Amino acid sequence: MNSTSRRHFLAMLGATGLSAAVAPSLLAAPAPVREPFTFLFVTDAHLQPELNGVVGTDIAFKKARVVKADFAINGGDHVFDALGVPKERALTLFDLYEKTEQELGVKVYHTIGNHDVLGVYPASGIAQDDPLYGKKLFEERFGKLYYSFDHKGHHFIVLDSIGITPDRAYEGRIDAAQLQWLAADLAALPAGTPVIVSVHIPLVTAFGAYLPEPTVAPAHHSLSVANANQVLDLFAGHNVLGVLQGHTHINETVVWKGVSYMTSGAVCGNWWHGTRLGTPEGFTVVTVANNKLTTHYEPSGFQTISPQNT
Repeated sequence: MNSTSRRHFLAMLGATGLSAAVAPSLLAAPAPVREPFTFLFVTDAHLQPELNGVVGTDIAFKKARVVKADFAINGGDHVFDALGVPKERALTLFDLYEKTEQELGVKVYHTIGNHDVLGVYPASGIAQDDPLYGKKLFEERFGKLYYSFDHKGHHFIVLDSIGITPDRAYEGRIDAAQLQWLAADLAALPAGTPVIVSVHIPLVTAFGAYLPEPTVAPAHHSLSVANANQVLDLFAGHNVLGVLQGHTHINETVVWKGVSYMTSGAVCGNWWHGTRLGTPEGFTVVTVANNKLTTHYEPSGFQTISPQNT
């Protein structure tokens, strides 16, 4: 509305007996429409030709396609593996994944996983000055490492939880630059905006409680995000409906301070060997309605040729 039209509109308000004080609210932008919707959370495909891994991913994606979903989020570890294999192998796996992903039939938002990072392990033979080393290959294929988008009045945040250590390994960590970005992204939201987060390595999980006590302390904090408390502090005061996580290949929900941290089972199950701590190969269907996020885990029906259930 230009200034002349606005003055005319305010004059009309006065003629009808409405006060000018009411005008700003009438001129304000309408509140975003928060329609209910469904989307897919598919994670830890660990796509590989061996053990029918490409076939199993294809089966899962074709089954997921039947769901009337607005879009999908991939929770990371698209391939198995880019960390410790020659560059040619990693590129082949990414090519196979991109072809297989088309079976989903919807737009896919991508979250980086540790196995999506190129050549970090010295065994790969890939030099650190290779133009695709580390996270560069993922960025070339899928785009930004962390970002946000909006859908039907809901704000989605995709985080990069992969920290690369000086000794060429990985740990769960949200770096300082990303924390600064996250704080600004959340601060810019209108009060009450529903927020949904995707991250690969869990921020909150009870996974360690399900495992035997380790005889040797791990070299790196790899099963959850080491500085998760800094992220959780940023969530405080915001309407976070849920955090979707991957990495551990189990189906689990932990509620902390009213926020559900939902870890999904893996498309690959126990790395294509069957169930992982009782969770079969599959994916998660997410429904959002009435300021609430609910999930349903859907087994894909894949049958391993080499059972090693855990």
